[in-house]
Amino acid sequence: MAFQCQRDSYMKKFVTSVVSCSPAELKQEVNGKKETIKGFNVLLQDTVLFPEGGGQPDDHGLIGDVPVLRVTRQGPDAVHFVTSPVEVGQEVCVEVNWERRFDHMQQHSGQHLITALADKMFGYKTTSWDLGRQRSTIELDTPSMKAAQLQELEEAVNEKIRAHIPVSVQLLSLNDPAVEKVRSRGLPDDHAGPIRIIDIEGIDANMCCGTHVTNLSHLQVIKLLGTEKGKKNKTNLIFLTGNRVLKYAEKSYSTERSLVSLLKTGPDEHVEAVDKLQKSVKLLQKTNLTLLRDMAVLIAQNFKNNPDRGHFFSLHKKEGDNEFMNIIANELNTEETLVFLTVGDEKGPGLFLLAGPSGQVAELGPRVLELLQGKGAGKNGRFQGKANSLARREEVEALLRQHCEHHRAEEE
Repeated sequence: MAFQCQRDSYMKKFVTSVVSCSPAELKQEVNGKKETIKGFNVLLQDTVLFPEGGGQPDDHGLIGDVPVLRVTRQGPDAVHFVTSPVEVGQEVCVEVNWERRFDHMQQHSGQHLITALADKMFGYKTTSWDLGRQRSTIELDTPSMKAAQLQELEEAVNEKIRAHIPVSVQLLSLNDPAVEKVRSRGLPDDHAGPIRIIDIEGIDANMCCGTHVTNLSHLQVIKLLGTEKGKKNKTNLIFLTGNRVLKYAEKSYSTERSLVSLLKTGPDEHVEAVDKLQKSVKLLQKTNLTLLRDMAVLIAQNFKNNPDRGHFFSLHKKEGDNEFMNIIANELNTEETLVFLTVGDEKGPGLFLLAGPSGQVAELGPRVLELLQGKGAGKNGRFQGKANSLARREEVEALLRQHCEHHRAEEE
């Protein structure tokens, strides 16, 4: 069955009737977390909302005033997931999110064009493709693609766009001899009805269920961003089509303006300016590390030279690392002195080191870990790790100091 969205990809609204509405759940990933949304699966007499398929994501839109969060294909049916029920038998207006739809049309028709010309010009077959949220990729059956070939291909696809070549849809029966002449990666197991062919006049004929432009001029422009090494000795070709190219240019120009302001140089000098900055930062970091190491030795020596030093040493320094803390601990006699060191933000995350007599460290380490909400481990008189929060550092210090004084009192 061909849906209305496949018969007319440019139709934005369509009146149809509700066939069924049944309780359902949708599993989605929101901000990296998997969530289960309760709602309803709705079947319509027909739809302008495309169910995902052929490498193309599904449409979003409305059934009446109810948002459609997902559209999937089950055999000949398009299943619409909504969070509110709709009345079975009633007429409803179905409206597609046109910005999303037209973007998918541009990327999908662009993929067909690139795939056809990459095969015709270089013999590189397309083995799969992905319509991403920001950029799309075509997997080509070749271990590499030269820069000159990439440029030649980009010029060729844009020449076809300027040529205003029509794109049409043909419906063929499964036993039609013409089916054998079209490009295809096979039909899904649950395919039903006639076979849909997307024909780019004189360039390509390909089995496809997706929504497409009716003329290559509607693609506006194609930009081939480059290639990456793919799986199994293949190459991923990264591309943008139509409005995505305009958005990419706008974003690139905005970034360029920001860099001009920050680097105080023209765009042509940005790479050189950043290279100089990186070298300067590396030199400063190296100098800073040397100073921190020297400082760590001096801090330890200063404590050892203090006649009233006692048997507990505590220090927090915002700038520092594990090496800084370990140098101090190595310089001090931790067999007699309990040492508590932290680096990082005073109220935020950081690193800690507890060093001293093995028995005391083994006893106190887990308690320190708990107070600092951290992760760590210890052995041989040292317990160190990461602290999620140093906000309770003073409590830890008080606990250790009290324990140290109590321990000394017992010894005396």
